[in-house]
Amino acid sequence: MEKTTLLVLAAGMGSRYGGLKQIDPLGPNGEIIIDYSLHDAWLAGFRRVVFVVKEELLDTFEEKVGRKAREKMEVAYAFQKTDSLPGCFAPPEGRVKPWGTGHAVLCARDQIPGAFGVVNADDFYGRQTYRLLYDFLTKDRKPDQLDFCMVGYVLKNTLTENGTVSRGVCQAEGGLLQSVTERTKIRKTSDGAEYTEDGRVYLPLDPESLVSMNVWGFGAQIFDCLDQGFRQFLSQPMADPLKAEYYLPAAVDGLIRQGRAQTHLLRTGSQWFGVTYPEDKESVRAALRQAHEQGLYPALR
Repeated sequence: MEKTTLLVLAAGMGSRYGGLKQIDPLGPNGEIIIDYSLHDAWLAGFRRVVFVVKEELLDTFEEKVGRKAREKMEVAYAFQKTDSLPGCFAPPEGRVKPWGTGHAVLCARDQIPGAFGVVNADDFYGRQTYRLLYDFLTKDRKPDQLDFCMVGYVLKNTLTENGTVSRGVCQAEGGLLQSVTERTKIRKTSDGAEYTEDGRVYLPLDPESLVSMNVWGFGAQIFDCLDQGFRQFLSQPMADPLKAEYYLPAAVDGLIRQGRAQTHLLRTGSQWFGVTYPEDKESVRAALRQAHEQGLYPALR
């Protein structure tokens, strides 16, 4: 039986944060957020992990993350490169930014033979998320069926005090995801949340909304879909060719709207946290310290 894979996206540049935040020690024993993710994933049943990284950072990532992960799990790598494009497409001159989460998943195609979950390297998701994800992925389903899942978070549990965030706001019916609308500038307010599309006018947003934190469950069929969608993305005019990104939530949203796939929305009430801005570090450290004091985690370093 093939191992169910956890795909960890770790190639983001972290431009707002100003550093390689994926390997920044935040736990009381020098743990990094990935340590907690892999521990929770292992408890849920995952035994294989693939990291999507920048090729030039492989040695550093292996030293700081991969070597430790190999103590419990099978480890493989995939590289997200700016020039890893299909067909005759070429990156625009001056492009250094990765092409987004949809492209990152597509870059791991050769490393994943079957069902897999997707998470971000720099997000703390909570133990329940990995259990929901693994339980869904290990259920029997038809091999040709585009039957996916997404773990949705309550918006108010995902906001920072220190700036705006990007979230995919979900609409569901009968437990199935109907659409994901990407809101790239959401901020916390005294009575909830609000977002802007033009940078000037802010509109209210329900703090109880379910949002995508990039936790997905897929079968290997998703790769053909992403390849096709990415080609379409590259074929269209871009407002900013140096920064435009192929978002995974938008790719799945397109498949749903076309009636090609169904995606189960699995709700979690867990508190998400992560380091979007440098100022977030202290609150994350405090939360991790509390988790250790409650006995939820052993020393992971």
